[in-house]
Amino acid sequence: MIKIPALRQSAILFLVLGLSACGFHLRNKIALPADLGPVRVTSTTPYSPLAESLATGLKQAGAIPAAADAKDVATLQVLSERWGDLPISIDAFGRAQEFSLRYAAVFVFRRADGSILVPQQVVELSRDYVSPPVDVTGTTSEREVLATELRREMTAAILRRVDGVVQGGAIRAGATPDDATQEEVKGQDPTP
Repeated sequence: MIKIPALRQSAILFLVLGLSACGFHLRNKIALPADLGPVRVTSTTPYSPLAESLATGLKQAGAIPAAADAKDVATLQVLSERWGDLPISIDAFGRAQEFSLRYAAVFVFRRADGSILVPQQVVELSRDYVSPPVDVTGTTSEREVLATELRREMTAAILRRVDGVVQGGAIRAGATPDDATQEEVKGQDPTP
């Protein structure tokens, strides 16, 4: 009976060492600038599920939601959202059988003073699915499930991009003066 706890402890130890050796680590919440202030998420599409999920994601990351009547607030603007189905294979009768569901969004993140925190970027995601033309039972719900997954992944991708820009800015801001001087020297003409 003593061997079971010892076996369990060794299995847990092996699992912990294995996960740490492969570089696994939990993802931190996204980084936002400390001086960002209240944030509003806007979209060209009224009642956009993407805008709502981005607002929720920013709130979970520690951003303060802006009041509806507030002016001069940081704004994450979803400039465009686009969906598309592209047939990628056909059957012997020329009917589309396999599709690629595409979702693209264009966004920009501005500070309260109007300066750009994250420049305008495009994120495009796609998923392939099969829709047999003879038996269409359940294919609409499969497409809806894929659309929901793509919306969730789009939210995560946009928030990761915001995090990447903020983290990159923190790294550049944390550079030593010698690093900045070397970068300036590289861009100058070597003439005396």
